[in-house]
Amino acid sequence: MTRPPYHLTMPIKRSTACIFASPHSGRDYPWSFIRDSDLDEKTIRSSEDAFVDQLFETAPEFGAPLLAALMPRAYVDLNRGPDELDPALIYGVRQTGHNPRISSGLGVIPRVVSNGRAIRQGKISMIEARRRLELCYHPYHRQLQGLMDESRRMFGRAVLFDCHSMPHEALAVTSYAFDKRPEIVLGDRFGAASSAEFMDAAEQAFKDAGLRVSRNLPFAGAYVTQKYGQPNRDHHTIQIEIDRSLYLNEAEVQPSADFASFQALMTGVIEKLSELGAGEIRLAAE
Repeated sequence: MTRPPYHLTMPIKRSTACIFASPHSGRDYPWSFIRDSDLDEKTIRSSEDAFVDQLFETAPEFGAPLLAALMPRAYVDLNRGPDELDPALIYGVRQTGHNPRISSGLGVIPRVVSNGRAIRQGKISMIEARRRLELCYHPYHRQLQGLMDESRRMFGRAVLFDCHSMPHEALAVTSYAFDKRPEIVLGDRFGAASSAEFMDAAEQAFKDAGLRVSRNLPFAGAYVTQKYGQPNRDHHTIQIEIDRSLYLNEAEVQPSADFASFQALMTGVIEKLSELGAGEIRLAAE
């Protein structure tokens, strides 16, 4: 691979401690991966957070970097730990306790896409698994860590918005908990990954846009939220899950007729979120 496995868009002037990242919107499928898969093109794309990177593409206009994965989630899942290897998929991996994500086929190298559909027959080698991590996984996380460190140096804090989308039916099993299904789910691992100040303000930004919001139910945040959310260091991370029916034709994995209007609505939200990290840039000597 001659280019990074992500696209980083930096603002002309960095004016906020906020960072926007989209780890699951990648859609550059290697030919060899497609060749070995048992799935058709639409099915293999079903686990993408399709076009989330485009929903957040205006973030640099408000002084915030936007980091978007290029490699798809079905190839390597950037929102998993690098040690979440699946013994049912990778030769040489031993079972070490119960991990529900791995057991369901959703380790760092996924075995299935949405609805448990197997990506391929048989296993892959440990060499192949490590190659994907070295080429795709580690470069993305090195870049994300670098952005967090840069925010901390410049502004004294870092605020990461980890941007995702969820199938419309994902909330069906928890519909009993809501009068109306939320359209946005914000996750901060029940306060462990972000200060209440940032979480409250993020929720209000979406509500001001007319969207229904839930906190931590049913998604409280996964590996990225856990790893980068360290409020005691002034590193705050909030996972954003957006109902795909707001902007996507899920069956066709294509933008819906409402995409442009929802993208415009999101621009207003992004502006407010970016303001949460705005402040004086620290002097280099500090």
